[in-house]
Amino acid sequence: MIPVEFLASVLLTLNHAGIVESKRGAGGGFRLARAPEEISLADVIRAVDGPMSDVRGDRPETIEYPGPAERLQDVWIAIRASLREILEGTSVDDLVHDRLPAEVRRLAGDPEAWVSLGRIRGAGRTSQPRARHRAANKA
Repeated sequence: MIPVEFLASVLLTLNHAGIVESKRGAGGGFRLARAPEEISLADVIRAVDGPMSDVRGDRPETIEYPGPAERLQDVWIAIRASLREILEGTSVDDLVHDRLPAEVRRLAGDPEAWVSLGRIRGAGRTSQPRARHRAANKA
């Protein structure tokens, strides 16, 4: 169950972002402010969480790395572009009507995508799904 205070906070945030609108009174409540096909998941995430990709609280275009790590900024920019591509290309309507974009279905259909690698990988340790996926690709 979602605590009422938390839900009210999220709805207020979405209201300020123009994603939902509120109506007071006996028949009041919240509803989408735009058609669901016009609201991307990126809109919702930005409204609730802010920028989609930051590095230690900074935007990736403001971070510079010296020496051999110099190209790491490009990696952060590419990660942000990838998030944008998926989240801006997926609407609330897509979710409601189970019509996820082909790229989302392709990525989610990869067994590797479902394996959480955690923060630290042990040397020589492989998850079962990864091992099965590699074996299937060799065949």
